[in-house]
Amino acid sequence: MNELVRQHTALGDTDLEWLHLLVSEWQLLSDLSFADLILWVPTRDGTRYVSVAQMRPNTGPTSYQNDMVGHLVPRGRRPMLDLALDEGRIVREGDPEWREEVPVRVESIPVCREGRILGVIARNTNLLTVRTPSRLELTYLQSASDLAQMIAAGTFPFADQQGDTDVSPRAGDGLIRLDADGIVQYASPNALSAYHRLGLAADLVGHHLGQTTTELAPARGAVDEAMVKLASGWAPREAEVEGSDGVIQLRAIPLRPKGTHIGSLVLLRDVTELRRRERELMTKDATIREIHHRVKNNLQTVAALLRLQARRIDSERGREALVEAVRRVGSIAIVHETLSQNLDERVEFDEIADRVLAMVAEISPGRVEGRRTGRFGVLDAEVATPLSMVLTEVLQNALEHGFRPGDTGEVEVSAVRGGTRKDARLLITVQDNGVGLPEGFDAHTAGNLGLQIVRTLVEGELGGTFDMNSAPEGGTRVLLDIPVRGDL
Repeated sequence: MNELVRQHTALGDTDLEWLHLLVSEWQLLSDLSFADLILWVPTRDGTRYVSVAQMRPNTGPTSYQNDMVGHLVPRGRRPMLDLALDEGRIVREGDPEWREEVPVRVESIPVCREGRILGVIARNTNLLTVRTPSRLELTYLQSASDLAQMIAAGTFPFADQQGDTDVSPRAGDGLIRLDADGIVQYASPNALSAYHRLGLAADLVGHHLGQTTTELAPARGAVDEAMVKLASGWAPREAEVEGSDGVIQLRAIPLRPKGTHIGSLVLLRDVTELRRRERELMTKDATIREIHHRVKNNLQTVAALLRLQARRIDSERGREALVEAVRRVGSIAIVHETLSQNLDERVEFDEIADRVLAMVAEISPGRVEGRRTGRFGVLDAEVATPLSMVLTEVLQNALEHGFRPGDTGEVEVSAVRGGTRKDARLLITVQDNGVGLPEGFDAHTAGNLGLQIVRTLVEGELGGTFDMNSAPEGGTRVLLDIPVRGDL
């Protein structure tokens, strides 16, 4: 719509915002009218109209099988558009049109904003299935007529109430028509069923909706006056009402077709099951986060016990083995700590990589600096946990064996996401500028425990490849190629 309006018309940005607000709300008008809606805007030179938006009803058959957006028609070809635009009134005169052997009633509704006519809504009703309307349909049509008059007067939609129309109740979910005093004149079967679920034993018609709703919803302290106003229809508001056995979502639309409050529409939807499922998901999420938190605490306890044991061992090799075990446990604990703070089983691995790098660098304080380049991105938990251990082993090996006592140097961790969405890869390079590998060294056959762990995790659990060789500029380079999910 933005492109069509800016290309063909003289409307400004504020006018375009009003049209967007109208289009976000006009599904209601289409459903209540049982009709298709097409928004026509006059072109910059005033000789033609361009259709910038279209809406089909959920409550009846369409009048247009094809998309009409972008069509241009000259002024004069559709006289009802001209009358509505020139006179600023709703035009209903004229005989039905025949389209593909289907009779269609056409009406034109001017779109007004601050006294200016921005365009015209063509309302097209398929008359092929016309029959004697029910009480529900009569209420729909009367409400549609009131909304059309408000659009022509520039009082609908409500500029100060821009809710999320994608999740707001719709006419078919449940509709209640109130008079000017908030007394229910009509309640659709769906609306009545929703209130019965709240605990209503009688009919709604003839009762004050605000008072009835307040009585059904358990009061928490003082009576919520805003809820009374919403259910009475005096203001365009949305809210949820929770009773003992159900939850309903309410949306009030005041009706002021001629500037005077004559009543209101209250759209409502039974969201009991939806809220129940949401609570279950929240409970599951909280349980999963709590599990990760407890696993992290248990791992930290294990690490603390290993440190205590290391201090009491006389053997140097035994002490070093326990210290290495502490770092391995710590790398897993970092992942679980991150997972305990998320709503899903995915983590931003860059933070984990930085923390692992800092943790491992503690074994050589002041001698070797570590840094990270590139982005690991978001990884699944089943990838993040073994990868953190792999990174710990590779960095620990580089710091312990890549530099002599007293040497200074640098270890760089580089990460690059590549490949396609279906075959995404994470390429990791860990390179140091130390002494390099001994002659004849083969990483795939070396008996070092750390390298065995790396090979097992990378090739077996992560399904990737691992290589370790001498860097051309000196030092050692470790290459990891791991399949990951395509999104970052």
